[in-house]
Amino acid sequence: VCAIVDNGSLYCWGRNSNGALGNGSGGFSQSTGTPSWVDLGVGRTAVAVSSGGFHTCAIVDNGSLYCWGANFYGQLGIGNTVEAHTPQWVNLGVGRTAIAVSSGESHTCAILDNGELKCWGSDYSGALGNGPGASDSSVPDTVSGGFTWSTSTGSNSGGSSSNNTLTPSVEGADL
Repeated sequence: VCAIVDNGSLYCWGRNSNGALGNGSGGFSQSTGTPSWVDLGVGRTAVAVSSGGFHTCAIVDNGSLYCWGANFYGQLGIGNTVEAHTPQWVNLGVGRTAIAVSSGESHTCAILDNGELKCWGSDYSGALGNGPGASDSSVPDTVSGGFTWSTSTGSNSGGSSSNNTLTPSVEGADL
C-alpha cells in the first residue's frame, strides 16, 4: 500500500515482496505495518502512485515516472528484468512525461503528456495492446491504434492486486 501525504512525500507499507515498498530493502516474506518514506530524489514530490502485483510506480512533480519492485516480465520498464528495491527512472521517450499511471499484476501502462499510451511488462492475454503475436517488453511500447488517450480512460490491468484504473497526476492533491 502506498499513499501521498499533503507535502507530496510518498510512503509505502505492507508486504515488501521484491522491494515493492521502495525503501531499499526487500524479501518475499518481509513486511512492515509502519509507513516507510520512499526517496524519489532530491526536491522531488509524488503526484500519482499505483501499486501492482509486486511492483509500484509513481509520477513525480516534473512528470518523470519511477518504478520499483518485482520485474520478472520487465514491468518496471527499465530495459531489464532485474528487481529494484529503490525507485528507478523509466525512459518514456525524448521530452515525454507521464500524466497517469496504472500498475497491473505484471505490467504497467502510462498516459503521456502528448496523449500517447505506453505499456510494458507481461503481454499475457495481449495486456500490452501492441498487437497479435507480440511478446513481453521491458521498455515502454506504444499501444497500437493511433488513439489519443485521456486520464478519464478506464483501464482493466487485471489481477486482484491492481487498482485497475489509470491514476492521473494531480499536483497539490491532499490524500
